[in-house]
Amino acid sequence: MLGLSKFKEEQLKLANEVTLKCGFSKVKTIGGCDQAFIDEDVISGIVICNKDIEITEKKHAVVKTKIPYVPGFLFYREGPAIIDVFNKLEKKPDVLLVDGNGILHPRRIGMASQLGIILDIPTVGITKNLMCGSVKEGKVYVDKEIRGFELKTREHARPIYVSPGHKVSLGTCLEIAKSYLKPPHKLPEPLHLAHKYVNQVRKELTNKK
Repeated sequence: MLGLSKFKEEQLKLANEVTLKCGFSKVKTIGGCDQAFIDEDVISGIVICNKDIEITEKKHAVVKTKIPYVPGFLFYREGPAIIDVFNKLEKKPDVLLVDGNGILHPRRIGMASQLGIILDIPTVGITKNLMCGSVKEGKVYVDKEIRGFELKTREHARPIYVSPGHKVSLGTCLEIAKSYLKPPHKLPEPLHLAHKYVNQVRKELTNKK
């Protein structure tokens, strides 16, 4: 596909910029970011919560997608909308939870990592599907390196996969994911709220058409 070799080259270069050193001392505010689609329009929503998981801000943006979904290149499809909505925020969160992988990616640079570098913000990647690697005792290994974790958040439900994006350490990304779980929801609450929010926006926009 046109552009993929260029994207791959860019990813390999950016992967060297990812840091797993925490870029914060305390997490006072945390954002969740998720996307929904109406045809070729991507709706990106960010919901920000305080430490008590109360919503302090939410914003959304709608951007036309330029490429189809290709595994490993999610940022190039959804990233522009996320950057757009992030720039609308009145206050940036200390950490952003992203519906996408961090370093748990074939080139060690999933969407959460690319966003972290571009937006210069600590990010954590959270997905429902294992993109690569093998799981051993809850840790996900790629090329003999621990890249993330398998986290069982709800009984009888499939696990989620957590990985550091940028400016978050391996251990801290797991701690953050666990500390924002709120039963019976499978995803950490800021991400669950973002998912609910973008689907609400999609419904409203669809009804206007």
